[in-house]
Amino acid sequence: MENSLIKPDDLITLWGIIVIVAAMSIVLEQKYSWAGKISGAIIALVSAIILSNTGIIPTASPVYDAVWSFIIPLAIPLLLFHVNFKKIWQESGRMLLIFLISSIGTIAGTIISFFLLKDYIPFLDRIGAMMSASYVGGGVNFAAMTAKFEAPEDMVSAAIVADNLMMATFFVILMAIPTLGFFRSRFPHPHVQQVEKESETAGGKTNAESFWKRQDISLKDIALSIGTAFFLVIISFKIAGFFAELIPSGDGVSFGWNLLNGLFGDNYLILTTLTFLALAFFPRYFDSINGSQEIGTFLIYLFFVVIGIPASIPLIIQNAPLLLIFVAIIVTFNLLLSLTAGKLFKYDLEEILLVTNANIGGPTTAAAMAIAKGWKELIGPILVVGTIGYIIGNYIGTTLGLWFGTMM
Repeated sequence: MENSLIKPDDLITLWGIIVIVAAMSIVLEQKYSWAGKISGAIIALVSAIILSNTGIIPTASPVYDAVWSFIIPLAIPLLLFHVNFKKIWQESGRMLLIFLISSIGTIAGTIISFFLLKDYIPFLDRIGAMMSASYVGGGVNFAAMTAKFEAPEDMVSAAIVADNLMMATFFVILMAIPTLGFFRSRFPHPHVQQVEKESETAGGKTNAESFWKRQDISLKDIALSIGTAFFLVIISFKIAGFFAELIPSGDGVSFGWNLLNGLFGDNYLILTTLTFLALAFFPRYFDSINGSQEIGTFLIYLFFVVIGIPASIPLIIQNAPLLLIFVAIIVTFNLLLSLTAGKLFKYDLEEILLVTNANIGGPTTAAAMAIAKGWKELIGPILVVGTIGYIIGNYIGTTLGLWFGTMM
């Protein structure tokens, strides 16, 4: 909002608000059971929506751009440092299949939604690329596809608004499903049952507080965590930039070259890949670092705040209500296919909901849900499986975007 109480160039105040809202969300999640049920991520997102829609903070600022370009890439390796690379398939193999099926739900929903609405929404080929990549991976894929396909800024903003409103609604639905008898009677839910059995001895603590218990973290841990993350980000972005310049791309270049450029020149794809290689070759080094998950999670909470800020409800109602329908169709197909396949292949309800969450919101929001619900055994696997979405999301988004572009 141009007439917001706090101006876009008031950088220190806006940084302070983002950090304070993130901190408040974490504290509420760990202190109160109601907050733990809906997760700190949703509290952060909804708080930001309220602040921007009431005109307290602007909907655009260099501070928000810094979070997208600086905070997100730094958080990714930090969140992966304690993933045991050698046990990825052992721990996550079961969830990988349903995750991939859920991704097919995103693809199918995007294709159907595109053909239904392509005559009514401009630049839907580019928006389809952005949303399909995002709803397989996460916000980093959305950012990558936005940069790649160069969608108009107003359409990107409208897509973000629709996306944020849909994600907030969808996450609330996912949180509520395990409490409903309809789903409990049709799907096995051992993790829910285990949490309910342990609730009597929880001592008043929320599940999030129990998970994020105090750890032994030294100054050296903080230095190694942040320093190593920065090192990986710098090297990855340089490698991606090298390939982006080396591999030809553009309107006059074949689909294959454009696809290769989009993949090997993708900052986040190279970052995730390089981080996994580092974990594989230097497992003892990363095992010795404490605190990286805590730091990375806090940075992701800053991102949760920022993605809620552009969610202008009047804007989506006045300017782009069809975009809300577009993303709603995608999300609906994803959830329906995930539940159907999960029932067919006898997956637990918790696994189905987490992979759907990982598709639509990314692995960190899925992990936040697992933490909030107390499904401790599923936190590690969903982080690993959800991270695969970061990798394949750009493939899917690029492929669909280029295909859709031939029909616009």
